[in-house]
Amino acid sequence: MSHLDPELAALIAMGEHDAATDEQSAHLAECLECADEVAAFAMAVGAARGALVQQPLLTPPPRVWEAIAAEVGFAPAAESPSADAGPPVPAESPTTHGPPSASDAPPAPPVHDGSTPASSPAAAAPTPATHTTASPSRHSVPPAGAPSPADTASHSMPRAAASHRVPRRGRIRRMPLMLALAGTFAVLAIVAGVWAVQSAVAPTPQIVAEATLDGFPAHEGAHGAALLEEVDGHNQVVVTLDAAVPDDGYREVWLLTDDGSDLVSLGVLEGSEGVFDVPAGVDLAKFSVVDVSQEADDGDEAHSGDSIVRGALQPA
Repeated sequence: MSHLDPELAALIAMGEHDAATDEQSAHLAECLECADEVAAFAMAVGAARGALVQQPLLTPPPRVWEAIAAEVGFAPAAESPSADAGPPVPAESPTTHGPPSASDAPPAPPVHDGSTPASSPAAAAPTPATHTTASPSRHSVPPAGAPSPADTASHSMPRAAASHRVPRRGRIRRMPLMLALAGTFAVLAIVAGVWAVQSAVAPTPQIVAEATLDGFPAHEGAHGAALLEEVDGHNQVVVTLDAAVPDDGYREVWLLTDDGSDLVSLGVLEGSEGVFDVPAGVDLAKFSVVDVSQEADDGDEAHSGDSIVRGALQPA
């Protein structure tokens, strides 16, 4: 029997054992080359499946999404400050403790005596306000014209920058998933590349002749078929045999002349199917009969004379 196709070997490595027939499974159990190929595919599949095993993903806290929204420029509607929220205190504003001094008291409102119009610039000038930081347990109402908390936050660069940083822990948690996906795609690309290269490199055989192999009386019910193929400039014979397997000995494939006066051995048939290269210099117009014989383990390389099946090649 010929070796397993790479596609079938890959399917078996991925656990698709039903893809192989009983005959192919038996061949895999005996052929080291096919077993090594399946093992190589199994290692690649195992690496891909192992890379996909990850810890459960965690839901990030709300501050992560707020930082992302700030970086991409999505600004949700700012909530209006509550009535009991105190006015923002600039970082550079000095803090005053204790009762205010006379110099800190606001000036008295101007008295209009008629000499100065109420609409004059002196009357319209706003009175400068002096803010005194209240104790932590008190709340004051922001005066008219004071900047809102949203405006103060927009001008406070150090605090805004600190609140807009995305926690590094969230990025680190996403790295294993990205690596796993990259590893999986790499393994799939390698497997697909191997199949593509083998399909492109392997030449397509051309059937030149074929033969029906009929059984001999000593092997009742035996039958088979043979194909003569031309592959990449050389010839090969593909033999399929359906016959009982003896307890000892082996089966050998031959090319005979029409009268049986000369013969060429192609090799030992293992299992029910095999592919055999035709030696260079063999005249297939002369050696046109395919024969499968039962041989004993006696060290004699000559034909035993016990043929199982035989048939003549006919042009396809």
